[in-house]
Amino acid sequence: MATDLDGTLLTTAGTVTARTRQALQTARAAGAEIVFVTARAPRGVREIAEQTGVTGLAICSNGALVYDLATDEIVESHPLDPIPARRVAAALAEALPGIGLAVETGRNILTEAAYTRRIAQDLASYREVSSVFEENAPIVKLLALSSGHTADEMVTAVVAAIEGLAEVTHSGGTGLLEISAPGVTKAGTLDRLCAARGVTSGEVVAFGDMPNDLAVLTYAGAGYAMANAHHLVLAATEHRTLSNDEDGVAAVLERLYG
Repeated sequence: MATDLDGTLLTTAGTVTARTRQALQTARAAGAEIVFVTARAPRGVREIAEQTGVTGLAICSNGALVYDLATDEIVESHPLDPIPARRVAAALAEALPGIGLAVETGRNILTEAAYTRRIAQDLASYREVSSVFEENAPIVKLLALSSGHTADEMVTAVVAAIEGLAEVTHSGGTGLLEISAPGVTKAGTLDRLCAARGVTSGEVVAFGDMPNDLAVLTYAGAGYAMANAHHLVLAATEHRTLSNDEDGVAAVLERLYG
């Protein structure tokens, strides 16, 4: 079983309900392996794993990292090469003047002055720099922030210009794009984990709510869109469940494993 976190497994308040926790434990007891597949960096995943009792590997940063929950180690990394990253940044600046850039390194976030977004639980991880490209840090994700556009508008504005250079998506952040190395997606990394375990895509049950989840939901034999999902996700998926605030993941797991 593969599940996104924010807007999917977690409530809007960012919590794991008792019902969801029990449903995950029931699925694990029945033999299901649970893999978190999230845009979050590893630092934002471990506490949730401890709350839910989920162990093993997690797919983080939209597929760019594989993280061992037990050892707190990044065991696989697929960063964006700095040269195409600079070309992507130039295309972004031309299409979306005034855009702010940041880089997720896997352990912290480097931000330029125009990148003003801050996540409360990550405050200790931010470090402002004059240029994200002068730090020689791994570009796990290039983040682009615009105060004047929605994420959907930003994708439309830049997708043609950066085709082949990088993967561009978003996970619901207002005016925020998430950019990864070419071919790096949640689904691609999940497929490698499944292949190593002899699991076919048809055996996978997946849950998600945002465009960065679409590849996983269409990869899985049963991909469930949350009731609160982005309109593109709802349009592209056959299976539905309740919203994240209604324990939508738990409702399906109870039916499958309860």
